[in-house]
Amino acid sequence: MSLAPRAVLVHRTTEYEELVARYGTHGQAAFVLASRGRDIEEIAARHQGTRRALAQVAAAVPLTWRQARVERADLERFLFAPEDVVVVVGQDGLVANVAKYLTGQPVIGIDTDPGRNPGVLVRHRPRDAAKLLAAPGGGCEELTMVAAEADDTQRLVALNEIYLGAAGHQTARYRLGLDGDRGAVEAQASSGVLVGTGTGATGWLRSLWQERGGRLPLPSPTEPHLLWYVREAWPSPATGTSLVSGRLDASAALTLTVESDHLIAFGDGIETDALHLTWGQRVRVGVWGERLRLVG
Repeated sequence: MSLAPRAVLVHRTTEYEELVARYGTHGQAAFVLASRGRDIEEIAARHQGTRRALAQVAAAVPLTWRQARVERADLERFLFAPEDVVVVVGQDGLVANVAKYLTGQPVIGIDTDPGRNPGVLVRHRPRDAAKLLAAPGGGCEELTMVAAEADDTQRLVALNEIYLGAAGHQTARYRLGLDGDRGAVEAQASSGVLVGTGTGATGWLRSLWQERGGRLPLPSPTEPHLLWYVREAWPSPATGTSLVSGRLDASAALTLTVESDHLIAFGDGIETDALHLTWGQRVRVGVWGERLRLVG
């Protein structure tokens, strides 16, 4: 007997909840903000909007389904099941946060604050939840993801981009190579390397793309291609700057061999979830085999 679907509602602690947790009470938080020329009521209103959206989405889950909630900080400890339908209630970044824990489950993005969120990944309103849950597998876009795999079996997956470099964004030293480039490698000293997807082309990757004049075509979110850029490569007698940008297709990869005491790789801006790499280690970055199934 197959299990009934489970709706997993993913959310994050609101700014208001963080303020009250820090200062103890609403009144004390309001006093501190007022001393800085800010009004807590705007933040409290957004908090109430998020709570209403969560309640509306929860009420839209079919009665025959199971239901669970998970806060962003607990995602790494939550076990997703094949029959889950993931409903992200919040901002675009929350979809990226959950993507690396999934293996094909459909994701519905619910925007709790239209006008403040770009709505690239949270494309729907709370009132649409019942209709979307009635046919969660229909109309899904399959978004390309990026993965970094180290030679000691460490692996990191991201939806937008992966950054490789020194903690604190200091100078990183490494050797950079490309698959299929007749073994060519270059020793580099830089502020790190960024490898991004078409989804990431709306964020950090786009800023680098614009800085470099937009010469490489940006991939769409569903294309199996990645763009990569070296940040602030430094020329010296021992380091070069000839390999500073490029495009990777699904079968290619960028290889980085560490020549610093400690480098890290993190995805989607979450530095607390990182690969830790030491001198001589090799990490390979390319298109990940799994895709995020986002309900359009």
